Amino acid sequence: MPSVRSSSGRAGRRLKNEINVVPYIDVMLVLLVIFMVTAPLITPGLIDLPTVGQAAEVPATPVEVQVDADGGLFVRKREPGAQPEPVAAGDVVDAVRARITADTPVVIAADGKVPYESVMKLMDQLRSNGITRLGLLVNQGAPDAAGAPTGPAAKPAPGPAKR
Repeated sequence: MPSVRSSSGRAGRRLKNEINVVPYIDVMLVLLVIFMVTAPLITPGLIDLPTVGQAAEVPATPVEVQVDADGGLFVRKREPGAQPEPVAAGDVVDAVRARITADTPVVIAADGKVPYESVMKLMDQLRSNGITRLGLLVNQGAPDAAGAPTGPAAKPAPGPAKR
């Protein structure tokens, strides 16, 4: 015989429409403690970036393209006693090619007041014309309190005479 339930037994029970979040909070706190304990033990990836003070010397005698504060271009072989020769912007590639061999590097020495875009355009112009051994010349040594480089390489390179 089928059992008959009375409706009175069911009327006393109501459904709860609440979520018990206490177990979730417990798990979250345990995870927080685990991360707090393990975070100091994880070593971040170390990247040893080169600094200007440790830059390597150029092994071959490079050709130097100088850009002065006014945007004037000068080319010279970076040898003792070599004087920079003024060059027009359109002739800089020919002037550099006349002074290099296949393994001669070319360095760009730009005044600090020259806009970055001008230096990058010059670099792109040289590179697009097949001059691939290209770099930027910097003063080596740590800067002093005023921001000027110190050390033996901090002396300015002999450049064009100011007019």
